[in-house]
Amino acid sequence: MDGHRLEALLAEVAAGRTSVAAATAALRDLPFQDLSYARVDTHRAVRTGYPEVIYCPGKTPAQIAGIFKSLRAAHDRVLATRCDAATAEAVRAELPELTYHETPRALTWGEPVPDVLRAGVVTIFAAGTADLPVAEEAALTAAMAACEVRRIWDVGVAGIHRLMDQRHQLVGSDAVIVVAGMEGALASVVGGLTDRPVIGVPTSVGYGASFGGVAALLAMLNSCASGIAVMNIDNGFGAGHLAARIAHQMATARATSGEAPTE
Repeated sequence: MDGHRLEALLAEVAAGRTSVAAATAALRDLPFQDLSYARVDTHRAVRTGYPEVIYCPGKTPAQIAGIFKSLRAAHDRVLATRCDAATAEAVRAELPELTYHETPRALTWGEPVPDVLRAGVVTIFAAGTADLPVAEEAALTAAMAACEVRRIWDVGVAGIHRLMDQRHQLVGSDAVIVVAGMEGALASVVGGLTDRPVIGVPTSVGYGASFGGVAALLAMLNSCASGIAVMNIDNGFGAGHLAARIAHQMATARATSGEAPTE
């Protein structure tokens, strides 16, 4: 159950339209639902503002489907990450209403509805086309949190004029994600162009001496630009989630002050 549903339920009880017994029945699965193979955290959105996300590796299709059903009963949108195509096909055989997103390898239920006034704007830069699986994972994660997502792909430093042509996209951003493999230099360059928080995501893209993304990770950790946070290698989900939290806080601050979003 998310915060909005909980508030609506309590309002119904306060108004006398819902009995205490009915409200208790609605809340019976808080704070979690025990499926024997998983204790699904149906209370997480009340505590943190965001529902639990399903991490698919290591789970069977039946387990993923069961967790989806549990979360779907409590939330308007559900996200499952790192789901390969074969597993997704097996899960969708039981739950055909789910949507499979091939590039980020994710399953979703419920349509993300961007809400700039409440959720803010997340801008994502990807250095190369090979970085798109991670970049799209970040984009989908932020979109499922109702953020407006701007995608700027293939703007790596090997052709830096491509990035400079898109620097106007930074205006109005609440949080910026930079996804890059190889030497990971794009995060430092973008960090030097904006006053917004930048989240670097090193990817495992690159030749042997990139060490599966370690070179990009170390480069981002040693960035000479200020205000850059760094995720683990290939962790697009973590970047999208953090960016959404920052964007939500920015949107809340604007709403409180009466300030309109910057175009």
